[in-house]
Amino acid sequence: MQRVEKLDTLHRRQQPRTAAPAAAISPFGIPFDKILRQIAHSSLCSSHTICRKISLSVSPSSAHVRRRRRILNFFDSLFYFFCNRGLLSMQMIQEKMLEALRCFLNGTQVNWKDGLSAGDWTALFKLSSQHQILPMIFEAVYSCPAFASAPPELVQTLRGQAVRLVMVQGRKTMELLQLYPRLVQQGATPAVVKGLVCRSLYPFADHRTSGDEDILIPPEQFSTCHRVFVENGMAPLAPADDLDEAGEVPYRKQNGLLYVELHKELFPSQSEAYGELNGLFDGMFDRLTTVKIDGVEVYTLSHTDHLLYLILHAFKHFLHSGFGIRQVCDIVLYAQTYGAQIDWPHVQRAYASVRADGFAAALFDIGKKHLCLDAEKACLPPDWAAPRVDGEALLQDLLDGGVFGDADMSRKHSSQITLNTVSAQKQGKQAKNSVLKTIFLPAKSLQGRYPYLKKHPYLLPVAWASRIWKYQKEVRHSSNNDAASSMEIGKRRVELLKQYNIIDK
Repeated sequence: MQRVEKLDTLHRRQQPRTAAPAAAISPFGIPFDKILRQIAHSSLCSSHTICRKISLSVSPSSAHVRRRRRILNFFDSLFYFFCNRGLLSMQMIQEKMLEALRCFLNGTQVNWKDGLSAGDWTALFKLSSQHQILPMIFEAVYSCPAFASAPPELVQTLRGQAVRLVMVQGRKTMELLQLYPRLVQQGATPAVVKGLVCRSLYPFADHRTSGDEDILIPPEQFSTCHRVFVENGMAPLAPADDLDEAGEVPYRKQNGLLYVELHKELFPSQSEAYGELNGLFDGMFDRLTTVKIDGVEVYTLSHTDHLLYLILHAFKHFLHSGFGIRQVCDIVLYAQTYGAQIDWPHVQRAYASVRADGFAAALFDIGKKHLCLDAEKACLPPDWAAPRVDGEALLQDLLDGGVFGDADMSRKHSSQITLNTVSAQKQGKQAKNSVLKTIFLPAKSLQGRYPYLKKHPYLLPVAWASRIWKYQKEVRHSSNNDAASSMEIGKRRVELLKQYNIIDK
């Protein structure tokens, strides 16, 4: 009976808020039902056994990135194969993706009659994979007449990949909701942020995939939560002597799929560029609220704090190498769902205090123009409901950058240029951007990635050597990675910071 209930829970999570057209037949029909039943009836099997049944390989979290690169390499090969068949421009492909995404968020499907070649479909799905929204886009386009022009081998591969992504996300969600009540039973107040809460707002929850889940706790509850995690098969990935000092500790479920980051703070306090953002959330544990997801009541930030955090989290990634359209979808759906309960004047004051108000206004401009944001339903303030800030430059930057601004290694390495520029202004200094500057950072800036520097700062040269080795390795294994490109991208993105008044012009 318990296994059947799990299956029913997964099926309920797949039901859209708005019904699709009656003539549409879901691409996840029979195979997805079969996969869900395999999961629901396999509580005694390891995830390795389950995944062998459906041709998946379970591997460490870093393999999630490698797997995504293999998918993109596959699209590259198809792209070159079909490139002589009249491709649309990349701008038109981006517009098509945004249209399909908007339809998905509204619970509908596109109605494209024609106009897309085999190569266009390949480019569209490659871009969707870069932004980790492949299941959403496939759901929105599979029944349109134009999809008949997609190569059968591409359709078959895409369908399999989309089903696997949704299935894996369903399994992760199930494992998290099994673990969560055990934390609460021990007196903890773990606040789930981003992934699980945002996912529940989508028409099809598990189409919005997450690489990890984020749980925020008061620092004094860490020992209790750590004990519960370990007792339930969650292994910490950080060295044992760093657990108490680390601002966040990652865990992976042994013989499972769940990956959780346990946070003691929302932003790395040692960051010169955005460590101060934690001050905007003083007293947040006194304002926690609860939401019910698949019958499980979970703590989360108040709706005002949560929206404030979602945008500032995107802001943090923007100061690095960027963020993707999926994060904008989270923000749009959250504002539209809980807008009436959000203290908008407080939110605006908070953003203005850290020079993120122009950035936030640009995000809402993108949501209104390209996604499904209804300014009136979201109760947006008048100056954000009106087109005060143009978000088109920000939109182009995030579309070019991929889900976390890591579309290529040159862009990824450019992050230290933008971070250095913001940090220098906060300190009243002139930024000195160079490749050497991005590698030979001070110990404080590297403590998040190399925790041993907190107790042993004299090991800074070791951290530098590690960064040089990693950089050289990435250069050897990437065709889109050189210092000149990184500098060019970095300088262009610094101009974007100026455009949205994040730094002085």
